[in-house]
Amino acid sequence: MGSVVISLDAELGWGFHDFTSPPPRRVEAGRRGWSTMLELLGEFDIPATWGVVGHLMLASCDRRHADHPAPEGWFERERTDWRDREDLRFGPDLVEELLESDVDHEFASHSFSHVLFGHPKTDRELADAELERSREIAAEWDQTIDSFIYPRNDIGHRDVLVEQGVTAYRGRTPNRHGARAVFDSTVRDRSFLVEPIVDEYGLVNVPASLFLFGFEGTARTVAESIWTDPMVMVARRGIDEAARSDGIFHMWLHPNNLTHERDDRRMRTILSYLDRKRAETDLAVETIGSIANRINVARGADGTVSPVNRQPMSGY
Repeated sequence: MGSVVISLDAELGWGFHDFTSPPPRRVEAGRRGWSTMLELLGEFDIPATWGVVGHLMLASCDRRHADHPAPEGWFERERTDWRDREDLRFGPDLVEELLESDVDHEFASHSFSHVLFGHPKTDRELADAELERSREIAAEWDQTIDSFIYPRNDIGHRDVLVEQGVTAYRGRTPNRHGARAVFDSTVRDRSFLVEPIVDEYGLVNVPASLFLFGFEGTARTVAESIWTDPMVMVARRGIDEAARSDGIFHMWLHPNNLTHERDDRRMRTILSYLDRKRAETDLAVETIGSIANRINVARGADGTVSPVNRQPMSGY
């Protein structure tokens, strides 16, 4: 039985707060995209893994976080440009919508303040604090953190994930992005299916297959005017292949990628197609956490791994 996974990096302004010049359309689209994705996923009853930045679950803060071991200036935008932009810094209303959804979404962590875990300046203390604070806030919402989505897919400090009780994460894709992904899928007929891996830390790595907004700008406009949305086509091919096999097709995006109605149409078309294939075949829709649970059950009490192989992160 093949399956499809959808994961989202839910971050509002935190995804850009360390940028010198944050992209305005993306920054302002975060709330709209979050609500739109919840509506679309609810319409088709499709569960997804939502990696939520922990700070969004707060109702307020002192904008300094003096007890947090972040680099100097890390929270500067909270105190300056975004001092009066609580809509970019907090999102308890959106988190509540997510948790109250009729769809069985997975609540996952995207760190506390979008720290890059693989960055040389992110030491073990900072990584631990990011996860610890996220876990504490989640507990206040009666949530646990079993899955982790690395900010900007910058993987590091996996030992910290283990110590904080995380069991799974989204791994980097073995595939190419954007126009190259379209070429690989349509011209080279390359498979975008992935297999989960139990890494050397015992964590379940569910690699990404396809970033759904990697083909944008003028190239997308031209392609849509003479052909069709290329990312929809690649997504359909991945869904079809998963329906025919035992592999996993793992799509991901940010809610803030939905900046225009045509982005909504892209997601509606993909989700509608996924819903139809699920009804016609044995295709399953899973979350990162449900895959990890399935694999951990298969591993058995003795810790052996079946049917996936234990191997390091190399290549992902």
